[in-house]
Amino acid sequence: MRILHTADWHLGKVLKGRERTPEIRQALQGLLGLVRSERIDMVLVAGDLFDRSVVSTEAEAAAFEFFLGLRELRVPALVIAGNHDSRDRLEALSPLLSLTGATVFGNLRFAEQGGVVEALGARVALLPFLSERRLVKAGDLLQGDSAEWKKTYSSSMSLILKNLTQGFGGDLNLLMAHLTVEGGKLGGGEFTFHTTNSYAIQPTDFPQTLSYVALGHLHRQQQVSEAPLAWYAGSLIQLDFGEGEDSPRGGLIVEVEPGLPAKVHPVNERWGKPLKTFRVSRESLDRRWDEIQAFPGYGKVVIEGKGNPALRERLFKEIPDLLDVEFHVAESEETGPTAVAVEKLDWVEAYAQYRLEATASEASPELLAAFRQMFEETHADVGVHERH
Repeated sequence: MRILHTADWHLGKVLKGRERTPEIRQALQGLLGLVRSERIDMVLVAGDLFDRSVVSTEAEAAAFEFFLGLRELRVPALVIAGNHDSRDRLEALSPLLSLTGATVFGNLRFAEQGGVVEALGARVALLPFLSERRLVKAGDLLQGDSAEWKKTYSSSMSLILKNLTQGFGGDLNLLMAHLTVEGGKLGGGEFTFHTTNSYAIQPTDFPQTLSYVALGHLHRQQQVSEAPLAWYAGSLIQLDFGEGEDSPRGGLIVEVEPGLPAKVHPVNERWGKPLKTFRVSRESLDRRWDEIQAFPGYGKVVIEGKGNPALRERLFKEIPDLLDVEFHVAESEETGPTAVAVEKLDWVEAYAQYRLEATASEASPELLAAFRQMFEETHADVGVHERH
């Protein structure tokens, strides 16, 4: 069987005011071309079809256009929700998308609830993204003992994986999941809170009975497990300036056959406009001006030195596809207290740091627990908008 493994489309993505959906739509058309030319039998979409819970009609239309294209080619698709998707929205769209041959899971289903589907002779376990709070609730349903599920995210996810893959053995067994595997490298545009170690599982958590694990969540295309073979497909296009120009992405063609190791072939395509960060000194800016202006994609300029509003305005005026200008001052020139690198903290840690600085006292464990619960309820469950 030949599988196209894709993930992290992020339709509806807006970068510094620029709508990226037209680029992503073109990439999806490129995927359809691959389905046709590579004689693909099935498509796996491992989450984050959309960039946020509410997107434009253009973004939804691009997704429907892709699945309608698959229907014309008579190729089925399996789809799960990522942390950016609205689970409820995907569940509502599921009956409609089923008319195209797509099976869509917004919510987790245990094995006994239909969480494993039969597709072209393969058994496929489907694991949409689970926030920590929802994972505990899922554990309550499965075992009725929340204490066991509150130990660690990884150990709790291991129990979910065991449930979904119970009885797997022989033939073709696949898992599609939207999660973080420890040791995986960030692409640079992911939502940091859901990629920290507290949200990661171990490669050894994947059962050996699996023929292949199709992952979504990290935007860098990469292998994260040898046995069983597990890969992230990577984002379709370069979504953020934090993602390197040369970072592998785009999709994977996977060959699976009973009794044989899976074979993975990265898709060598560069869809979407490239993004590049130009780091320059004030003295070298004029020399590099033409280079920045001629760059065929979206640019960002980081200038060593203090801010200059007039220079910033000139850059934006003369370089239409320049999306961001930053001025960096050397630490020795900075005054005042050292800033905390909030992007390296998870949100609970960031709030604890804020409380310490604002009140000169540490937040109580009860307060931090309440903050975490509030954050999960208002962000993780509705598909958080990626912020960099």
